[in-house]
Amino acid sequence: MKLRCERDILVEALSTAGRAVSSRGGALPVLSGVRLEVQGDKLLLAGSDLDLTIQVETKISQGEDGVCVVPARLAADIVRALEPGAVTIEADDDETRILSGRSQFAVRMLPADEFPRLPAPVGGHEVTLAAADLAEALRQVVRGASGDDARPVLTGVLMAAEETGLRLVATDSYRLAVRDLPGTTVLGEGQKVLVPSRALAELQRLLGDAEQLTLRLGEHDASFDVGDVRLTTRLIEGEFPNYRQLIPSSYPNRLIVGKAALLDAVRRVKLLVRDQTTPVRIALRPDGIQLTVVSQEVGQATEDVDAKYEGSEITVAFNPTYLIDGVEAINGDEVLLETLDALKPATIRSTEGNDYLYLLMPVRVS
Repeated sequence: MKLRCERDILVEALSTAGRAVSSRGGALPVLSGVRLEVQGDKLLLAGSDLDLTIQVETKISQGEDGVCVVPARLAADIVRALEPGAVTIEADDDETRILSGRSQFAVRMLPADEFPRLPAPVGGHEVTLAAADLAEALRQVVRGASGDDARPVLTGVLMAAEETGLRLVATDSYRLAVRDLPGTTVLGEGQKVLVPSRALAELQRLLGDAEQLTLRLGEHDASFDVGDVRLTTRLIEGEFPNYRQLIPSSYPNRLIVGKAALLDAVRRVKLLVRDQTTPVRIALRPDGIQLTVVSQEVGQATEDVDAKYEGSEITVAFNPTYLIDGVEAINGDEVLLETLDALKPATIRSTEGNDYLYLLMPVRVS
């Protein structure tokens, strides 16, 4: 196998495919590699951890057909470090050589015959979506998914058909993110699938400046085509929690506060937080709010923020990181926070629309 390609194009392709490469290592060392295949004037790259596969197709100036698997991170680092210009990669039975200018690298290959079979194109219905709309929805929702593999269902994002369009939902049992995409028809009536949040986080990075993407949903897999990149992921099996019962129909306590002012204040008082169990307390009062963090080891921080509040005077406490995540996801200049009392979940929305809701469980404090 042999190919010649511009350095910057090759770096981008290796980095993109490498994002699916397994970080777990273990029984299949070949999963730490990227598969390179030359077909005429095309280079096909693929990285996989068995659950997630990213395939990239790019043009090359010249090549000889063949296949090899190279260590993903090492190959990307080498090519990135080369001088600008053309890079030649050639592989024989023993090693892969990376050449550019006066630089020469010889890298041991991984066995190509042990690389997992690339997923066949997902069958079923094909839908074209606006990339910007989906990217924004993923930015708001993926942050709510769990990173704990002990409960696989919570590591996914629910995609469900609603009467008005598509709904995305994620929860880690401490917070819940819900985003509606009105008018978007991806699933059949009543249909729902559970997509791994890791795959959607990678998809969000791929969308970038793209104008559209193509989504295909199969029985066990989903694929997303963005330009010359295809991301394929296995769907998660299991029943997503009944999130609707967590959202109260009405709230007696209603706070409207500037998004930037709230974020700045929380970040400042959060400087005293030394572990995840230390909450930020928010005293809700008609003339504004007061944020307080008390750390037994460090000290205390307090800050007042102007706000509009209707309801009884109460103090609620939240994990400051989760609170920041929710407020950051809101579009617009003002945040609407509604709550029943200090022990019930609070919801965070924008004052400018109802497409996004972030529900946050309070922290019990004495």
